[in-house]
Amino acid sequence: MLNSPQTASPLLAARQLGKTVKTGTEQLTILHDIEFSLPAGESLAIIGTSGSGKSTLLALLAGIDQPSHGDVQLDGQSLAALDEDGRARLRGQLAGFVFQSFQLLPDFTALENVLVPLELHGVADATARATHWLERVGLGARLDHTPRQLSGGEQQRVALARAFAGAPRIVFADEPTGSLDTATGAHIADLMFELNAAAGTTLVLVTHDPKLAARCSWQLQLQGGHQIALHPNTAPDGWPA
Repeated sequence: MLNSPQTASPLLAARQLGKTVKTGTEQLTILHDIEFSLPAGESLAIIGTSGSGKSTLLALLAGIDQPSHGDVQLDGQSLAALDEDGRARLRGQLAGFVFQSFQLLPDFTALENVLVPLELHGVADATARATHWLERVGLGARLDHTPRQLSGGEQQRVALARAFAGAPRIVFADEPTGSLDTATGAHIADLMFELNAAAGTTLVLVTHDPKLAARCSWQLQLQGGHQIALHPNTAPDGWPA
């Protein structure tokens, strides 16, 4: 196994994680035996060329997709031991998400887009919390605007507010700056890392941007579905260099 972040109780761990799909009469292996663990409060960039399995790995780690073999442990809970409803509950309790395509409800306002998941999980002060996070990302004057009335950068700021408003322990981000121009993408990246540091959240992101990957604590590189490198950008005490 390649060196990986080690801790007695990692927040996220992949154990011999693999994914195979059937294409016609053949089996196509998308991921081969991914193995790592990530301590709480750290950040991991999953990098690699297009088609290397990055987004598939992120979906497996978040419990959105199921592996063909191996397991993911999230906050000590085996995802393989849970059914679909159980995985959804765990995601709701622990995780926030940021997507390249924003994934906002088109007919809902910015406030409603942040508010809905909070209400679904029974947050008592949902409106106040949603408003606070939209103000935190600089959209206090845009609460009543729908995605059609917002720029791409503003839509991604709504997505960031939605991801962090639920006080997640981990945020999964799939190409969070991929659909934005360079300047806007840089601003969103700054904001994402600022919010992540302030909240003490664990961050796992897929990116093709080496500058964005370099801002994470660790980088995991995929090639043809294989984990070919896992190395720290910094080496905290007690971690392998």
